Amino acid sequence: MTSTFSADTKDALAREIPAQPHCRSALRDGLYYYGGASGVAGAEERFRTQRPSVARLAWSLLDDRKERPIHRTAEKRLQKRATFEIRIARPRSPKPAARCDRRMELRAAFLTCGSLAAPTHGYHLEFVPPDDAAAERLVQLLRAEGRKPKMARRKRRLVVYFKDIDEITQFLTSVGAFAAVLRLEDVRALKETKNRIRRLVNTDAANVDRSTSAAAKQRESIALVADAYGLRKLSPPLREIAELRLAHPTETLTELGRRCKPPAGKSTVGGRLAALLRIARELEAS
Repeated sequence: MTSTFSADTKDALAREIPAQPHCRSALRDGLYYYGGASGVAGAEERFRTQRPSVARLAWSLLDDRKERPIHRTAEKRLQKRATFEIRIARPRSPKPAARCDRRMELRAAFLTCGSLAAPTHGYHLEFVPPDDAAAERLVQLLRAEGRKPKMARRKRRLVVYFKDIDEITQFLTSVGAFAAVLRLEDVRALKETKNRIRRLVNTDAANVDRSTSAAAKQRESIALVADAYGLRKLSPPLREIAELRLAHPTETLTELGRRCKPPAGKSTVGGRLAALLRIARELEAS
């Protein structure tokens, strides 16, 4: 059986059987409601799933298990996966009032018609209920839990989905898929770390570009002053910084300040270079 993030999450949830009888009933009815073929309420039909763990869970919740064995259909060439079926009487499934029962039905919806994308491929959780009525009911249950699902129609079926990681993790937490939540949070933390590193690298690169452009402009201005005025006519501090900038074109203001005698701070070096730029502009204007 193929192992994916979605399949692993379902297998883990399928091993968790609720302790309270009313929660087990809500989970059972939810499994048969979202996983059964459409039909008349109370009529005999079939529950279907491609996960053997979900089939075993659905079967274990039956009161008449011996009369309703799990049937495995042969793999089809296009489908490439076997289907597990259980003959059931379609439940009438009144909407659960208790919060724990609502969450059991939401767990059932995920197990039967939900899928979860691998977090490395993006954040996406979706449900493809068997009919529009089931989709509308699912949306109402999700909204009752404070979730904000989106809906779209795909090949005549209503699809209920989330793309926001916070909505996805809150849903998974509510249905008890804690291992999946931890994995999503790990991936999110890794992505955020990579994004921070990328921003820092981009910021550093931009700072280097700005510093390089500023240093080139300073050298051009100093060359103009040297040709039109002469560096010897400058005050000793300006002459010193001009000669240092020409001799060390790639150094930062702080590094140039360390070479001054006596050493000068970054702001002092910047002020001296700004003075040289003003002199260059005045010489260009004259």
